[in-house]
Amino acid sequence: MSEFHRIKRLPPYVFEQVNRAKAAARAAGADIVDLGMGNPDLPTPPHVIEKLVETVGKPRTDRYSASRGIAGLRRAQAGYYERRFGVKLNPDTQVIATLGSKEGFANMAQAITAPGDVVLVPNPSYPIHAFGFLMAGGVIRSVPAEPTPAFFPALERAVAHSIPKPLALVVCYPSNPTAYVASLDFYRDLVAFAKKHELILLSDLAYSEVYFNGEPPPSVLQVPGAIDVTVEFTSMSKTYSMAGWRIGFAVGNERLIAALGRVKSYLDYGAFTPIQVAATAALNGPDDCIAEMRAIYKHRRDVLVDSFGRAGWEIPVPSASMFAWVKIPEPFRALGSLEFSKLLVEKAELAVAPGVGFGEHGDEYVRIALVENEQRIRQGARNLRRFLETADKTLHNVVSLAAHR
Repeated sequence: MSEFHRIKRLPPYVFEQVNRAKAAARAAGADIVDLGMGNPDLPTPPHVIEKLVETVGKPRTDRYSASRGIAGLRRAQAGYYERRFGVKLNPDTQVIATLGSKEGFANMAQAITAPGDVVLVPNPSYPIHAFGFLMAGGVIRSVPAEPTPAFFPALERAVAHSIPKPLALVVCYPSNPTAYVASLDFYRDLVAFAKKHELILLSDLAYSEVYFNGEPPPSVLQVPGAIDVTVEFTSMSKTYSMAGWRIGFAVGNERLIAALGRVKSYLDYGAFTPIQVAATAALNGPDDCIAEMRAIYKHRRDVLVDSFGRAGWEIPVPSASMFAWVKIPEPFRALGSLEFSKLLVEKAELAVAPGVGFGEHGDEYVRIALVENEQRIRQGARNLRRFLETADKTLHNVVSLAAHR
């Protein structure tokens, strides 16, 4: 039987190959320090769990919930935007709850994309940014990921050379995987560009609260008039360590939010009501748990940069997100990120995410996630040091093996 059309459009999930290498190493007794998947290891704040437990089993909470999110949750998200960004949103028409930002992105793509529509997506970027549109029948044109002045001439070229004219532009700051952070000035230019070229702007702000230099990352919706063309996606996953709860939001332009709501109404009934009630308690509750989360990730970042640097692998210092985006050590660069990542699992008992999984422009890099405690990060650094000390021998063996294949 031939492969299904949509499945054919998706490349092999490269992270799965690293997962298989991890599973094989663990089966053989290896203690893998896993800095691969961005899966928070911190506990969900106690007051959020207490609210969930309190709500489970109450009358009517086991029924279908609201696809758009219960009213209290949408109001809480609007309250967050007003407090944090000074942006006023109508919770009834400009806010929708999603099953995490990943689902929100994928269903927004379904809502707005006609077959053959061109979408501008950063490369490297989080996979759903491109593949949500590919699954919806769209065509991806890659643009740079870094928010510098050089971004806009590249965008101009992408628009000029796309037929049909691009439908939408995706941005993600603080970025997964690169940890780039955009300024409000950059967003002003971005909104002006989107309006000039009649582009829909889709902003992924999942890491809005994971920042380390005292300066909170802005929202593109802080730009006057941005809401005319923009939808922004946020998530409870990282801010409150609620990744498995699957709660996120899309906010912004009423017409686009209505389109997303229409698609979602056919596909789901929203998250389990007690989860939505607990998420409401998180957004309306104290912020000390967020500051604590931020402090833990900052400390881990510092330990990673210090210990890996001492081991012989220089780590650029990320100013936000829970990731470091790191160039493969020069002797190993020709292997590419997938083979290098598998080699680290096998020879250093250390797992990272291959950069090629975020786009071909990421193939000289790996993404390192701050998802183990500092003792484990130091253990990973010790493993790394031993690996790098025998790098010449390892490389010789890898090259010989490749030659005999």
